[in-house]
Amino acid sequence: MAALRPSALLISGYLLCVAPLAWTQSPAAPAAEIVLDAASSEMDYRTNTLLFQDLLITQGSTRVKAGRARSTGLDFAASSWTLSDGVRLELDGGVLSSTEATVIFRDNRVLSATIRGDNTAFEQKLRNGNRASGKAREILFDAATATVILQGDAWLSDGRNDIRGDKLVYDLAAERVSAGNTASGDRVRITIRPPADPNTSVRPPR
Repeated sequence: MAALRPSALLISGYLLCVAPLAWTQSPAAPAAEIVLDAASSEMDYRTNTLLFQDLLITQGSTRVKAGRARSTGLDFAASSWTLSDGVRLELDGGVLSSTEATVIFRDNRVLSATIRGDNTAFEQKLRNGNRASGKAREILFDAATATVILQGDAWLSDGRNDIRGDKLVYDLAAERVSAGNTASGDRVRITIRPPADPNTSVRPPR
């Protein structure tokens, strides 16, 4: 591997790279910068592969964080990133965390992200103040539909009610989950915990 010298890559111990192009939420919205910050970087020019330590990519409210990362290049118009060690992704109001992830960038935005490994989890703060949280063997974020797909021993909870199934599809914008597939025989198990009745009191013994 042909590695660049740290002094050529790092400024005050960190690499700062700003992509001049970025996705916009609408034609009228100003372009947002993509900022990449890392403790160190190496590059193999033959394979156009970059290695990063202590990586943080930000663009608006989107954050991609990992202890180690490997990418196919710094062209966010089309690149693939393999992340490991303390992965945390903040995407469309949801947070995904795990030990391993693959993030695909297309047209200067996150197209999709798949997390797997130990402690794979998802959470989102709901508009009613509660928090949705889930776990599965693998969790996929799809930017085109703004959905999170939990696959393999999937579990999702709003803090009171739980739903389990082999595959759960959660809509980030609508805060709605769908599950089950009659054709494939998938079954869903829902646990509903009625709220405590504030008017119920325990009578003291006579």
